[in-house]
Amino acid sequence: MTSAPASSTGSATGGTSSLQRLQPAREYTYSAVDRKAVDTLRVLAADAVEKAGHGHPGTAISLAPVAWQLFQNVMHHDPADATWAGRDRFILSAGHSSLTLYLQLFAAGAGLELEDLQALRTWGSKTPGHPEYGHTDGVEITTGPLGQGLASAVGFAFAQRRLRGLLDPDAALGTSPFDHHIFVIASDGDLQEGVTSEASSLAGHQELGNLVVIYDDNEISIEDDTDVAFSEDVAARYEAYGWHVQTVDWLATGNYVEDTEQLYTALAEAKAQTSKPSLIKLRTVIGWPSPGKQDTGAIHGSKLGGEELAGLKTVLGFDPEQHFAVDDGVLAHARSVGERSADYRSTWEEAYAAWRGANEERARLFDRLTAGELPEGFAEAFPAFEADFDASFSGGAKGMATRAASGKVLSALAPVMPELWGGSADLAGSNNTTMDGEPSFIPASRQTSTWKGGPYGRTLHFGIREHAAGSIVNGISLGSLLRAYMGTFLIFSDYQRPAIRIGALMGTPAIYVWTHDSIGLGEDGPTHQPVEQLASLRAIPGLAVVRPADANEVSWAWKTILEKTDGPAGIVLSRQNLPVFPRDEQGFAGAEGTARGAYVLLEATDDSGSAVEPQAILIGTGSEVQLAVAARDQLQSEGVPTRVVSAPSLEWFDAQDESYRASVLPDNGAVRVSVEAGIAQGWAKYTGVRGAQVSLEHYGASADFQTLFREYGITAEAVAAAARDLLGR
Repeated sequence: MTSAPASSTGSATGGTSSLQRLQPAREYTYSAVDRKAVDTLRVLAADAVEKAGHGHPGTAISLAPVAWQLFQNVMHHDPADATWAGRDRFILSAGHSSLTLYLQLFAAGAGLELEDLQALRTWGSKTPGHPEYGHTDGVEITTGPLGQGLASAVGFAFAQRRLRGLLDPDAALGTSPFDHHIFVIASDGDLQEGVTSEASSLAGHQELGNLVVIYDDNEISIEDDTDVAFSEDVAARYEAYGWHVQTVDWLATGNYVEDTEQLYTALAEAKAQTSKPSLIKLRTVIGWPSPGKQDTGAIHGSKLGGEELAGLKTVLGFDPEQHFAVDDGVLAHARSVGERSADYRSTWEEAYAAWRGANEERARLFDRLTAGELPEGFAEAFPAFEADFDASFSGGAKGMATRAASGKVLSALAPVMPELWGGSADLAGSNNTTMDGEPSFIPASRQTSTWKGGPYGRTLHFGIREHAAGSIVNGISLGSLLRAYMGTFLIFSDYQRPAIRIGALMGTPAIYVWTHDSIGLGEDGPTHQPVEQLASLRAIPGLAVVRPADANEVSWAWKTILEKTDGPAGIVLSRQNLPVFPRDEQGFAGAEGTARGAYVLLEATDDSGSAVEPQAILIGTGSEVQLAVAARDQLQSEGVPTRVVSAPSLEWFDAQDESYRASVLPDNGAVRVSVEAGIAQGWAKYTGVRGAQVSLEHYGASADFQTLFREYGITAEAVAAAARDLLGR
């Protein structure tokens, strides 16, 4: 069982109280020059949207002093190095207010200049309409679809705790070089999205003291007053989730007063809170002090217009005739945060060096993870499975479900790859996602009779929160050096789609383990049987969908997924047992072709058994490859040289060079038949003009899988018949 970190200062492993990560970066200050800088940023927000002709100025105007406190006084960050390991992470969940972040990056000298603000929302600029990971330095995650930022921030918080447990578990909280906080600004819209409810519930359960959320309670959205659709007590809801909740009301006096010291005090208290995530409910007026449009939906998502823009500048003491005006002295003052950050970075580097000296083995792990290198023994760790195949197709082979093979692969990787971790959305026993003997990632007080562990454990429990689980593995993948996976039934990937899509957009190497992949799951019936899911997931650009045909393809699939870091992957696995093909014997190829997405599993042969040009090519994925193999036997016995292609990942196959693709699917006039227990959409690309698809174009039913495959015509006989029909035309 893993133990909780100490709460006192000092560390035997290199941590030092001089880091003071439970305190703000510096004492509260909000001088006249600070105020001038904040007002400059408000005007720049309005100017930028006015120049673009569209955008979201209101929140950026009213939250300028909030973000200023975070970036100037509270967070530890290095404007000269957006990837510094010791930085606090900032996530703008209200991604539509991208200027809230861009303006602070500009003010801090963190890679954005005035011309970047002037190019807001234009082709090729560093300031797209919503913050995009990998596009603009200082953007930790792509946000825009409301709720994804806050939900993924929970993943960032998971990752910080797990990585600390790997590298510096005995250091007192706040003293380790690997301590940091995740700060989030969330909107009314974020709090209405269901994914934040899922993730916030789990965050409270996990006692994530490293997560601080500022909820901008301005009571305005695109349709104006949120009271038309949103009236719940958010603070009470978060208290019920187990969060530490504070309220800062800038309207409490009856007038609007931006009490930044009260906000700073609340942030300081949140940083000091180690056993609960923190929500600061901040009551603001959107667009303040814009004279005519503040506190209206009109300023939420549209430019101010010339008259209102001039009015805002007049109220703030700026010349209405000047645009993008920045006083050099004010900008220099704002960018002095770089000097303060450099001083703290020096202190951090000393603590980091002390940690390295006291933790040589952990330092080597950190170096390997930072370099993105796989561990020694990685390739050798993957199990090879013995053949279990009945060539007569008389039912003599027991085989192995690919979900079971996946579980064996994960357990084999556990001692070799400490950065790999994950779990299931309440389906661990069905998804086979638990590494043998690995403790749960859970507060010690939350252990059960079945699941033991601690705050630095390895086995994740998402509960029945599939959408949040998708967002969380995105956050883990972006927020740390770790690789994370989550498991559920393939049908419930529908609940995860927004997280999967944005992960693919960002290129996060998140991993989804999707089991019970077809009507093959049987008696649970059509509510649980995927039909259109494979095609719909393959339609997401950047997502690799991997459906192995047998246990050895599972090993190679996991190996390839873990070798790739440029995007997410979903490994799609069977409930039912599948034959384990005899590799490199009886004509079967080895399973290494899995890594190329599709490969020749069985070659076409003549009567003597010599390889010849195929007249028919049968292409299958997953559990249907065995049907292609059986259909080949029928066709070969009839004198039709037939090739079987196993195609576990069409995305990986498409990425191969033309020569390889042509070697697998030659344009030699052979007929092609695909077989997959899902809709045929997308397969015509591979079957070509002399092609057919054996597929399932309707929902399933409650019955054993043998009956379903027979009744719906997903059979070897149907595959062979389709090939004969094409050959006879």
